[in-house]
Amino acid sequence: MEIQFQSDIGRRRHTNQDYANVFTNQADMYLAILADGMGGHLAGDVASKMAVDGLGAAWSTSTISQPEEASQWFLQEIQKVNEAIYQEGITHPEMQGMGTTIVSAALLNETFVLAHVGDSRAYLIQNDQLKQLTDDHSLVNELLKSGEITAEMAATHPQKNILTRSVGVSGQVKIDVSHHHCQANDYLLLCSDGLTNMVSEADILSVVTSDQTLESKTKQLISAANEAGGADNITVLLIHFEGAACP
Repeated sequence: MEIQFQSDIGRRRHTNQDYANVFTNQADMYLAILADGMGGHLAGDVASKMAVDGLGAAWSTSTISQPEEASQWFLQEIQKVNEAIYQEGITHPEMQGMGTTIVSAALLNETFVLAHVGDSRAYLIQNDQLKQLTDDHSLVNELLKSGEITAEMAATHPQKNILTRSVGVSGQVKIDVSHHHCQANDYLLLCSDGLTNMVSEADILSVVTSDQTLESKTKQLISAANEAGGADNITVLLIHFEGAACP
């Protein structure tokens, strides 16, 4: 298994509020995490880094190797991160209301467990096909699912960035957790909306399935988003399941 990730400020933002990292636990299992922060001043930066570092620290001391364990772990630890970010905002009024998306994958033998809140996405690229594994927690996606708007309208909707769920709220946050199987030569892509709002799924698939190194594919996806306008921070975390068993 190979993992590459890169984050870029884009062409229109003054700060990068995205954050990503990869961690290993005591059972040598990997956790990949990507977060897209929101909030004024530097609050979005703080929220995304708190989410990634908080989950990463908890994973590093765990011995989780089974999907059921990982699912329960995600539910517990993301709640803890949610509370920590909320309390940080209360303690520092200039950061009040900050929050972040999270999309994270625990990579366990021949399966992986996904957890996500918000509109950062996970895609599986398998047999030269791209499948979105996450469901955006956004107002526009709710309108799309209810049939009130079309996919074409959703792409340019003025309220595209309004989330229905984020991490850093008072009380409990609802977390989507799912199990998936992987095959040799599959790719798992975690990304912020700075990629998906700028680059079509067809173009993402073309880059991921191209004959380049994983690092080059990651950089090309970032470049494509910037070439299309770079309206937001762009973060790409790409995992290649290489062997007969994955990871």
